[in-house]
Amino acid sequence: MSGGTRAPRGWLLMLAIGLIALNMRGPLVAVAPVIAQLEDDLGFTPVELGFLTGIPVLCFALAAPLASLAGRKLGPEFAITLTLLGVLFGVVVRSAGGGALVMLGTVILGVAITIGNIVVPLIIRRDFTPARQGAAMGTYTAALNIGSFLTSMVSAPLAELLGWRPAIAASGLFAVAAGAVWVIAVGRRAFIPAAVPASDPRRPAGKLTSRWITAALTLGFAGQAFSYYGVTAWLPSLLADELGMAPAAAGAGSSLFQILAIVGGLGVPLAARFASTTAVGLTLGLLWLTVPLGLLLAPELWWLWCSFGGVAQGGGITLIFLAIIRLARDQASAARMSAVVQGTGYSFGAVAPTLLGYVHGVTGAWTGPLLMILCSVTAFIVGTALSLRRVPKPH
Repeated sequence: MSGGTRAPRGWLLMLAIGLIALNMRGPLVAVAPVIAQLEDDLGFTPVELGFLTGIPVLCFALAAPLASLAGRKLGPEFAITLTLLGVLFGVVVRSAGGGALVMLGTVILGVAITIGNIVVPLIIRRDFTPARQGAAMGTYTAALNIGSFLTSMVSAPLAELLGWRPAIAASGLFAVAAGAVWVIAVGRRAFIPAAVPASDPRRPAGKLTSRWITAALTLGFAGQAFSYYGVTAWLPSLLADELGMAPAAAGAGSSLFQILAIVGGLGVPLAARFASTTAVGLTLGLLWLTVPLGLLLAPELWWLWCSFGGVAQGGGITLIFLAIIRLARDQASAARMSAVVQGTGYSFGAVAPTLLGYVHGVTGAWTGPLLMILCSVTAFIVGTALSLRRVPKPH
């Protein structure tokens, strides 16, 4: 099946990738709308709640080498099956008992989703022609944000009707739907481990060049992750403090930042057909810059900066993942590169909310955190500028 896809199987695989992506963020954000019920029912302290919400990103960082190994030793098809089974199991465990099971279920979710984070780009690299890889990656990253948005929208109303346990368990339906389509798309290979061939020693990539490209992509993704998780965590508080906005109105700013990522995810592959990937990356960097600079200089235009930032964060992750699959010389190299880039990048994303919150607490203002976001966006621009110029144009 290497080399390309043919309709209708190509469209079926595209649909499966979109449904899989709904599971990669949606179950994780299901907790946020019902956090007050969790606090009341289980007696969680604020520190424990903060740890609960931070577990998945820590898993993205710490479990990336394990996820890469699973993808290479078990094969992408079986690894995705494990991802979906792990998501379903984690959702059930998280909603089934007390505080310990909530934590355990969240860890299971984080590890399962980490496998998918690494493996889905490998499937896109192998099974789609270069001309269609952009559309597949755009579908994947757009669906990440659609899953988050849908889960955020329905969790609170479901909790009011049925309680918080059924509300956070409902996201398991995504895994069931994705699993059914996945089995139809890949057949019995979904249940059969098959190791990915090792890198071909007859096709040397140049170790120094490969390391520098990986380092540059890692710098770019670290800047992207730090900026995204930092803004996501603190944007509502910043808007409330600086503009006196009510919690609901301040939350709208965060929703705008999330939902417009769909535009970036779908728009980047289209833009890359007409402009160089370097130009696309620099454009996204400029859009990212408007968030810290705009909130520093003209916070009353928050809706504009949130819109630009949403497009930038959705487009940024799409562009970096596309760079990984197009720069790696084979599947094994792509898996290793993805593990390094994502593992390191998500490590920076994991510390961003705590670090920005500490700086805000010490200074009593948002200038320091916004300047830190400005530095992380600069890292995104530098990292992508150094690496994207080597990305080959799709034919």
